[in-house]
Amino acid sequence: MRFLTAGESHGPCLTAIIDGLPSGLAIDTNVINQELARRQAGYGRGERMAIESDRVNVLGGVIAGKTIGAPLVLQIINRDWENWKTIWESGNLPSVTVPRPGHADWAGMGKHGLADARPILERASARETAARVAIGAVAKLLLRSFGIEIGSTVCSIGSVATTLFLNDDRPDWPAIWDRSEQSPVRCAGDAGTQAMIEAIDQASAEGEALGGTFYLVATGLPVGLGSHGHWDSRLDAQIAQAIVSIPAIKGVEIGPAFNNAQRKGTTVHDALHVTESGNITRPTNRAGGIEGGMSNGQPIVIHAAMKPIPTTIAPQQSVNLQTGQSAQTQYERSDVCAVPAAAVVGEAMLAWTLAAALHDKLGGDSVDEMHAHHEAWRSDD
Repeated sequence: MRFLTAGESHGPCLTAIIDGLPSGLAIDTNVINQELARRQAGYGRGERMAIESDRVNVLGGVIAGKTIGAPLVLQIINRDWENWKTIWESGNLPSVTVPRPGHADWAGMGKHGLADARPILERASARETAARVAIGAVAKLLLRSFGIEIGSTVCSIGSVATTLFLNDDRPDWPAIWDRSEQSPVRCAGDAGTQAMIEAIDQASAEGEALGGTFYLVATGLPVGLGSHGHWDSRLDAQIAQAIVSIPAIKGVEIGPAFNNAQRKGTTVHDALHVTESGNITRPTNRAGGIEGGMSNGQPIVIHAAMKPIPTTIAPQQSVNLQTGQSAQTQYERSDVCAVPAAAVVGEAMLAWTLAAALHDKLGGDSVDEMHAHHEAWRSDD
């Protein structure tokens, strides 16, 4: 399984092509649209979210609501295109000659030999993640048919953090997800929600931006997704790449990795016990659900860190590459805080990685065949 996305922030649309999906997977566009709406929500989002109302169009790979084993083609129309169409087609787009620190502007201009960052920022924009959320929604549909669920919760924005569940060896993740869905900042605690909102308001008043951290969790996973055999088939390596590929995500840990690094081995590793019925149980999940590059049957827990968005109302020091003189950045419409949205994008990338790993493990050209292989595999355990 693989995917590609195409399209620019202010272009006509975003397009995604998913290759390798099994046939017979029911594609519910309402579910995909719900995921797109979740990405657009969140306190601290910018004016663009008031313009767009993301909806998916299925252009290929589906007949009578089910995949047919051909590439699945998804399209999301950019409503803002109507405001850009004339200048886009004339080539008179507003140029960006003062690169914004922290954005793709400077590196992209140097890589492609450009004097204008506009072509770089159009593609590097986080607008592209709308296509990834649609792809992730399809992956969630496949995972859900095997009893695998994925959710997220925000645990910090700026310097405001919640410790609501961090000391719990067995958090009730579905309950945490439900509470997070009710919060405009996707925080599971009421006190944390209010403090995060106030921090965003203060940053907005100062012309600043805020980053933060969030948890991604997958439950219902079998043992043995991924592999210990090769570096690029290790599940934790694949997940780390997928999450860090999201714009502004600069850090990821599997389970409480950095805390584990400060402890002794016998207080870190998850002991195995046998129940009276002969089942294996583990009282803790400090490995974050992955050992030796493979899922171990426990919830996969990912902690990701998002830096503040580089585009700020308050100017930053830069250089005008047209004149060679010092200059300050010019504001491009942006969010004050996009951590809640990034968590939804993170869910999508985790879902895709796990769906691909599940398909690799089970094989099969149809969903029915995958389920047959799954039943045979489980009956051997």
